[in-house]
Amino acid sequence: MQTFEPSILSLLPAAVAIGLAFATRRVLPALFLAIISGGVALWLETGDIAKLDFITGFMLPALGTEKFAGILLIYLWCIGGLTGIWEKTGGALHFAEVVGGRWVRGPRSALSFAWLMGCVFHQGGTVSTVLAGTTVKPVADAHRVSHEELAYVVDSTASPVATVLPFNAWPAYVASLVVGTVPLLASTEDATLFFFSSLPYNFYAWFAVLGTLLFSLGLLPAFGSMAAARTRARETGALDSPHAEPMLVSTSPALDPKDDRLAGYTPSLADFLIPIGTLLGLAVIPYVVGSLTGTPHNWINQAFAASVMSAMAVALIRGMPLGEVIDGFVSGCSAMTIGAIVLGLAVTLGEVSTQLHTSVYLVGQFADALPYVALPAVLSLLCMGIAFSTGTSWGTYAVVFPVAMPFAWALQPDPVYLQVCFGAVLGGAVFGDQCSPISDTTILSAMFTGSDLMDHVRTQLPLALGAATLGMLASTGAVLLLV
Repeated sequence: MQTFEPSILSLLPAAVAIGLAFATRRVLPALFLAIISGGVALWLETGDIAKLDFITGFMLPALGTEKFAGILLIYLWCIGGLTGIWEKTGGALHFAEVVGGRWVRGPRSALSFAWLMGCVFHQGGTVSTVLAGTTVKPVADAHRVSHEELAYVVDSTASPVATVLPFNAWPAYVASLVVGTVPLLASTEDATLFFFSSLPYNFYAWFAVLGTLLFSLGLLPAFGSMAAARTRARETGALDSPHAEPMLVSTSPALDPKDDRLAGYTPSLADFLIPIGTLLGLAVIPYVVGSLTGTPHNWINQAFAASVMSAMAVALIRGMPLGEVIDGFVSGCSAMTIGAIVLGLAVTLGEVSTQLHTSVYLVGQFADALPYVALPAVLSLLCMGIAFSTGTSWGTYAVVFPVAMPFAWALQPDPVYLQVCFGAVLGGAVFGDQCSPISDTTILSAMFTGSDLMDHVRTQLPLALGAATLGMLASTGAVLLLV
């Protein structure tokens, strides 16, 4: 591909996607037009008119990747099929009623239950949003918790929790980016240990998780559009705004255990706990054991596949006809179609950003010398902007960490200072990923809580910005006090 020096045109697709998403409240055309604008920007940057062919240049390379194949396999077939089977068996609803029913007495306890589930399912942003949203939505709906509130709690306990309870793939990934960038991180083991030692300085994540808990308990008041959503749900029972268009469409009515369609099938905890146990067991145990032996394994794809197969097996063993099981699987996959299209366009937009060097351009704007006290806050802002524009925290890490670590070390060769800057990059990227309407985590949070995507983005953004502001102030204070 022809190389060029990125300019402000590199920001055009992200600006189109985000601007149109907010202005029209329709993400599909916003993403599609952003991809087209990427072809225009690349043509203007390179002078090659062939770059206007956005299908060949962007969509085919992106949709033919292993990443998008994983989206189809995991999010469309495995997660969609699993939720469809649970809808047939009533497994998730039964779990929520039995376990949540002992915990939940009203909207506050429903939201705190959602917060707890978000912390329990802390394997990563997408995994957490799917599992927490699926588990909590039935009981939260029963207690008039608006879908905007639930989506915020689920989203804000996904990636933030994954970075402060990092028994997952995050430390290994980040370590691979920072190893060798400064003398302090000479080996992969050094870089991994540094990740854990920097946890206290990941201020945004801590404020986001704590703020979400306070919000759930009613100790952090809702305001603006979130307050309106809360009032609407409590007073009228309307869980969505009148103009909402949720991406996850229920394909069958609420399950009644006495429904003749199920031929007497009675839900049990096994319908939910065995698939969930299979999922978490295969996702967590190989990684933990491998980490102890120096060979961590990421079996998350295999875990989801095994989970949906175990859900089928449990339903068959407990007497559900094979045809009903398959119908549930297919129905669940069908309900995921719109979400899969959105995720596919989001992946394509990521390819656009890569070819236009969007992240490189943004980093370059902040590459001049800065007072060392200001660097953590600037890194946070930079990562917030990149992740919000591109919809990916891990992609932001890949660009910023290799630059930020040696830059910080050159300004102030102090281990604590490096930890503060490290935490600023971690938290800033998580904020942008969490709040961006083109992020898979944001999309899935809205999808599995039944929320309209743009309603979710609009209502959570002020609360997340509050946590981000506190995080930047805390990182600046930490430098002044400790370095």
